[in-house]
Amino acid sequence: MTRGLHADALTLLRDWTAPDDGQERLRRAYVAHLEEHPDGLSRTCRPSHLTAGALIVSADHREVLLTLHAKAREWYHTGGHCEPGDATLAAAALREGREESGLDRLDLDPVPIQLDRHDVPFCGPAGGGPVHHLDVRFVAVAAADAVHAVSEESLDVAWWPVDALPGTADLPALVERALARLGSRPAGQSSGSSSAAI
Repeated sequence: MTRGLHADALTLLRDWTAPDDGQERLRRAYVAHLEEHPDGLSRTCRPSHLTAGALIVSADHREVLLTLHAKAREWYHTGGHCEPGDATLAAAALREGREESGLDRLDLDPVPIQLDRHDVPFCGPAGGGPVHHLDVRFVAVAAADAVHAVSEESLDVAWWPVDALPGTADLPALVERALARLGSRPAGQSSGSSSAAI
């Protein structure tokens, strides 16, 4: 990874205002990880490394585009490892969103909406020990006429209503944070503006 990406991630996370105590603990842990590991965004950094993800929301904020991960066999937001060409964490999230959704027009908010640390048993070589993804999650809005496509990393890609999500445990909280950032509410609830300036 480049020094620029590391510097961007460190600045972003040092300056980010966490929405609650749990997110603040993760923010501090991510910052400490980057301070201790110049390679902290590389998949070769073990046992933990930062990743970037984007929750893609429909133009009317009523649905989210999720990918059925080929290895995990569960529905997730788009995201993955940072690459050498990524200048920022937001750029990495946008690239992953485009690659995994087939959408070329995404409007990504460059401020994270959620941090999540999780174990990834299938990341890295066999017998290499546990791997932890320190995921930095953003929200992106798709164009109204967006047509998605399945990537080689996925078994399927589909729109899900924000009030009828698949069983993946952390999706409701992520979607709630995304809708709050966009200034909208799930279908059927009152909302302010139906669009966001991002």
